[in-house]
Amino acid sequence: MAVLVDTNVLVDVAVRDPQWLAWSRGQLMRLAKDEPLVINPIIYSEFSVRYSDRDEVEQLLPQSDFHRENLPWAAAFAAGVAFRIYRRAGGGRDRVLPDFLIGAHAAIRNHKILTRDTKGYRTYFPDVPLISPDTHPL
Repeated sequence: MAVLVDTNVLVDVAVRDPQWLAWSRGQLMRLAKDEPLVINPIIYSEFSVRYSDRDEVEQLLPQSDFHRENLPWAAAFAAGVAFRIYRRAGGGRDRVLPDFLIGAHAAIRNHKILTRDTKGYRTYFPDVPLISPDTHPL
């Protein structure tokens, strides 16, 4: 089963976050031994906002390590449905579509998600297996 790598884990490694670097890097190294690590255009975009040079992003997220996968159309629909449920339940506009698109992508493709931000995924995509600090501590 492939693992969709959430943006926060990639940022932890890229900026050498003092609190999360060891966990994020450790999980990436552990998972890469047995499972493909996947990113999609949403994750790539969220990660890229820190950089002005695409070549630098490509060096940090080499295709040999992070497989590129487009967002399935079914995932776009599922994300919209989840977002509508979220809004009807009183959810604000601060948690916009990217998290829903990532969660729906994982759900439709039967991927796991490597993330530190589990709340939305657990609420709106409860069947997606999560790899997080509380499920996989170092």
